[in-house]
Amino acid sequence: MDRNFQRALSLVLKHEGGWADHASDPGGATMRGVTLATFRRYVKPNATKDDLRKITDEQIAAVYRRHYWDAVAGAELPDGIDYAVFDFAVNSGPARAAKYLQAIVGATTDGKIGPATLAATRAMFHADVIHKLCDSRMAFLKRLSTWATFGKGWTSRVTDVRRHALELAARPTPERPSVIEKNIEKPVVPASVDQEVKQKTGLWSWITGLSSSGALGLGWLAGMDWQAVVAIGGVVLAFLVVIFLMRRQIIAGVKEIREELA
Repeated sequence: MDRNFQRALSLVLKHEGGWADHASDPGGATMRGVTLATFRRYVKPNATKDDLRKITDEQIAAVYRRHYWDAVAGAELPDGIDYAVFDFAVNSGPARAAKYLQAIVGATTDGKIGPATLAATRAMFHADVIHKLCDSRMAFLKRLSTWATFGKGWTSRVTDVRRHALELAARPTPERPSVIEKNIEKPVVPASVDQEVKQKTGLWSWITGLSSSGALGLGWLAGMDWQAVVAIGGVVLAFLVVIFLMRRQIIAGVKEIREELA
């Protein structure tokens, strides 16, 4: 992904070093991996070797992004594979890096990474692609006539690329966070406790019986906690006791009213 560009660039630059103008290097004069020809193409058309020596960090990043990263669709490749292809492109050219990737994933080897190559790459196990790409890259380097001169450095570089690419491929992806569901166990009421509650709430049957017979409109209590039911039952019972104790006064009062009306 494109978020990997800065990290991939820092890893690439570890192997590019500083100024180099080796007679056996077909790239000629280079500064931090940027050849004079590439510098002239993207930064300063009439640049000299002295200009190349003074290249800035911003210019280096611009050259690597435009000439290599964008050329191999680095922003679209999976994590880890993007870096492995990018480093291959810097070392041996974007077209060759693209063709080797296409050969591994079974896409048309035209040297241009497009939708078909990207889809085929994403469909494969990313670690397998990285291993195969690094193996193929090493096989290519060993066939070069300059292997005797640069072979040790190339081997160290590809080994480092393989390790870091696999690390990038294995890390969690921020865009797709995982959600872990946990089952919360519900407390189980022991049978002995449940039976004891039923025994202590025998009053409930009496109250609901009255409700069904129409004596008391208490059907709404059905969904209440048993302790609340017992409390309400106590209040009702106390009320009935008061009525019972005052029955004589009530009867006498009613009788007196009837006599007055008569």
